[in-house]
Parts: sequence; structure tokens; C-alpha cells
Amino acid sequence: MKKITLYVKDKCPHCKDAQRYLDAKKIPYRLANAATPRAQKELSAMRARSIPVLKVGDQVIIGWNQKNFEKAFNA
Repeated sequence: MKKITLYVKDKCPHCKDAQRYLDAKKIPYRLANAATPRAQKELSAMRARSIPVLKVGDQVIIGWNQKNFEKAFNA
């Protein structure tokens, strides 16, 4: 199974949507608060400038889109 990291910010509705989807599907993931120094460094390395960000294996998805996530997850 691919490793998944979900980068979020507090009070972000799209972040909550992504979290609810992953939880409902029982997909394991690492939750990273984008305000922490570690997450900021990781996001900077990916050149991500908006939230949420999903890292699925080596693929980076910026913004929450269920179809894009499923495509990356099932590839």
C-alpha cells in the first residue's frame, strides 16, 4: 500500500473533506499540520503553496479532489 501524508491547516473546509474521506474509507495516512516547522519544510520541498496537499507515494496532489486522489492511490 502507498504511504499517504495529508497536510492540513486548522479551519480549512477542504482539509476536513479530505480527512473525512480517508477516515470513511479506512485508508491509513499521516496527518501533518502545515503550521509545524517539519511540515513547512516538506511543503516547501514540494513547492506547494496551498492546502490541502496529499502526498500519495511519490505523487503530490495539491487541493482536494476525490477523483485525482483515487487515480493516484489506485495507480
